[in-house]
Amino acid sequence: MKGCRPLSEEEVTAVLNSFTGTCAKRDRALFVLGLKTGFRISELLSLRVKDVVHGSRLADRVAVARRSMKGKVEGRAVVLHPDAKEALGAWLQERGEAAKPDSFLFASRKGQHPISRVQAWRILDAAFAAAGVEGQTGTHSMRKTFAGRVYDALGEDIFRLQQALGHRSINSTTAYLSFREEDVDAAILAI
Repeated sequence: MKGCRPLSEEEVTAVLNSFTGTCAKRDRALFVLGLKTGFRISELLSLRVKDVVHGSRLADRVAVARRSMKGKVEGRAVVLHPDAKEALGAWLQERGEAAKPDSFLFASRKGQHPISRVQAWRILDAAFAAAGVEGQTGTHSMRKTFAGRVYDALGEDIFRLQQALGHRSINSTTAYLSFREEDVDAAILAI
């Protein structure tokens, strides 16, 4: 898949440490949730507090409704990683009383709407720059990083990766592994 690239582990660590300012906890939670769920940026921004908080505690799974998914065919639920729970907990604690169940999880400071996809890109672009991350990066870098990590953790099982990414077509999933071309190039040069 052309466009943005996945992040290395060193880059992820640098970006995690680069969030500053009044919205640092929100922005860090957005980044961590994207890395640990593989949701698209539009899916992340559609989340409401009630999607991640059940009762008085963080949910074990986070679900995106069908209406917010690409293609709008079916929703998708993903287990909530402990790192994501920690980042979300810090963000929700900072929000305090403003974190009403129907409010957007990544609310804009300007009203009752989520931050825009453009604003999310600006936030991540600034974090990437502050962390010294160069090259083609964007909001989809989180999803591509997730895909690479899951692919490796599953023992390179592309069919289970397809399920983890919520793709209907295996062709979509293989496009996410285009960054593996470097591995093929290195193997060819090694023979």
